Amino acid sequence: MEKFADEAVIEISSGKGGNGCVAFRREKFVPRGGPSGGDGGRGGNVIFTLRKNLRTLSHLRYQQIFRAENGRDGEGRGRYGRNGADTVIPLPPGSVIKDAETGELIRDFGKDQGDFVYLKGGNGGWGNIHFKSSVNQAPQKALPGKPGDKRRIRVELQIMADIGLVGFPNAGKSSLLDRYTNARPKIASYPFTTKIPNLGILHFEDDDIILADIPGLIEGASGGAGLGIRFLRHISRTQALVFLIDLSGENYLEAFTVLYRELEAFSPELVQKKRLIAGSKLDLEGTADRLEELKRNFPDEEILGVSVFSGQGIQELARRIARLARESGSGKAEGQAEKDGSDDNARRESSQGDVYAAFDLEESENP
Repeated sequence: MEKFADEAVIEISSGKGGNGCVAFRREKFVPRGGPSGGDGGRGGNVIFTLRKNLRTLSHLRYQQIFRAENGRDGEGRGRYGRNGADTVIPLPPGSVIKDAETGELIRDFGKDQGDFVYLKGGNGGWGNIHFKSSVNQAPQKALPGKPGDKRRIRVELQIMADIGLVGFPNAGKSSLLDRYTNARPKIASYPFTTKIPNLGILHFEDDDIILADIPGLIEGASGGAGLGIRFLRHISRTQALVFLIDLSGENYLEAFTVLYRELEAFSPELVQKKRLIAGSKLDLEGTADRLEELKRNFPDEEILGVSVFSGQGIQELARRIARLARESGSGKAEGQAEKDGSDDNARRESSQGDVYAAFDLEESENP
């Protein structure tokens, strides 16, 4: 858990402008020298920029205070002060910036791309060179630099993925991600094995689809129960959802309804996303009959069975996931592969905590 950082509170401040200078020319052979005080430099800005090779906010755990450089003061002989250096704060795609006190949204980097100048540095003060006139040939006036701004903000990461895998603990989400991609999430038989979101890229025909394994939800997750509440916001970035139902569990008929209600309670927009239901662990005895019963109970939902252990339904589920991604406007269709090559390279860069990897499904059919 400590290796995955998806939120941070930081303090930022832009630079103060430099002061203007009061000075006069004192040079040989210049009897009417006059004012020569230069202006102060502008303070540095605070700028947020996207970095595709970043996957978490762990770099903000070790530095919570960011200050741009102050502008230098003006000097005599008409010399202007140097502008302060900007402070550039890199963020991973999908980051959201909010006011730490009010919660007001400042910037959503899932929708808005490019650099964002949030706090501008203070302007430099005028030197006395600006105040000379026919009636005031020796002005003793200069202006101080304008102060910078200071803010305390919260940065949240909302993982951007094409398909989110949703289900109760031990429903088989991590096993499915392990089967489809080169991501290697921790897999064990006890609940809450997955404590952080894991990502992987499913390569199917001409589509590269980012899958997100979200830590298991339980009933009451939208109210803070279990681990799910912390990661529910990551589901909001996904284009579509795959609900994994453990067909060997006693609550296999109620599982989808409970999960649906938890997502709806957290955000009604989540249940408006395109979705399909996958009944897992189809290799176990009696699960085939349970799959048919599940289909009868939810006739309006697209439901299919899958077994990671035996490989049953793996190819068909991948085909449905690719279609779901295309219908949601996320999957990369034929003809776009060359155009989006640079984005794929960025997606394949790995980092500890959440893993991007490409894997050919055809090679995974024989475990």
